[in-house]
Amino acid sequence: MRAAALAGLLLAPAWLAAQALGPLKLSGFADVSYAYSGHSSGDTIIVGRLYDRLQSRFTLNALGIVLDKPYDAAKLSAGLHAEVLFGQNATVIKSGGGALDLGTQGDIPHLYVTLNLPTANGSGVQFKVGRIPTLLGLEVIETATNPNWSEGNQFVYVENFTGLGLSVETKLNRYLDVQLRVINGWDQVSDNNTRKSLMGRVGISPDSRTTIGVTGFWGPEQTGDDNANRYGVDALFWRKLGKTQLWVQGDYGREQANPALPSPTQDAQWWALGGWMTCDLNASLGLALRGDYLNDENGARTSGSFGFPANAGHKLGSATATLNVRAWPNAIVRPEIRYDRSTLAAFDGKQAQVTFALAVTYLY
Repeated sequence: MRAAALAGLLLAPAWLAAQALGPLKLSGFADVSYAYSGHSSGDTIIVGRLYDRLQSRFTLNALGIVLDKPYDAAKLSAGLHAEVLFGQNATVIKSGGGALDLGTQGDIPHLYVTLNLPTANGSGVQFKVGRIPTLLGLEVIETATNPNWSEGNQFVYVENFTGLGLSVETKLNRYLDVQLRVINGWDQVSDNNTRKSLMGRVGISPDSRTTIGVTGFWGPEQTGDDNANRYGVDALFWRKLGKTQLWVQGDYGREQANPALPSPTQDAQWWALGGWMTCDLNASLGLALRGDYLNDENGARTSGSFGFPANAGHKLGSATATLNVRAWPNAIVRPEIRYDRSTLAAFDGKQAQVTFALAVTYLY
């Protein structure tokens, strides 16, 4: 009897863990690429770019490992989402603070637990705690789910990648959903000041083919300064027309007493506008087009960033065309051509550059 009881105690933790985890789903992706620009900065950097920043290099961009345990919105339940990322992409999306540091080419961009409280309408109220993807914009860290392979200027310069904190989310009815977040700051694991930042979103779905999302943000983002707030708004419109999808995204941001400016007491502001179109040409081939424009009128978002020279004001635009080839099971082959133009002579002494890229992604 004592032996059986002891065996039961020893097995209890494993049984409880199995009950808690339930059907834990393992998935992920691998991404490799090559990019070339005729006007790169020397023989190393493609100016202004993120994942495709390495000139004339075959690049191991990313190996993503994703664990997912979904919650049940109809009852009291919990879920888990975690992603571990290795490769060149992890280097440029790391958060400040170092608490999740896995080395130069490793990161944990997503790690959060979801607690669900059931509601009468069946949608539930979700409380997410951990490192959560931003509410801003269309594009995300994982390029396979973006229309184009390269990340656009809005993703790189006017949005945060992630936030560590608490998110409260619910769908009020079939037309309206809301999200509210309290985070340490933009891409901060450990807060760099003593106040939190806020981010909230309202989503409207008039029908199954249309969505409108409006996101606002506010809070101090400068190290050791609790009073210099960054605030603004992001609006994203989506419409599906047969085999074609359209998105339009607009951004406006402002920051008080920005230290990157010539006068440290001066406020900085910026705005951006972008549009995307995707079309499925057939079952295995799609075309994605993107155009964007960023007016960083005080240089607060681009000065000294990703190869751009220090500047007190900068305007930047790009046009991108990407083929999404899905002829092989679980794989996407993405040839891409992109044109960038700047008011700065940032591209090897030129104001414009053309980039060619080829990326291959495997999903598992």
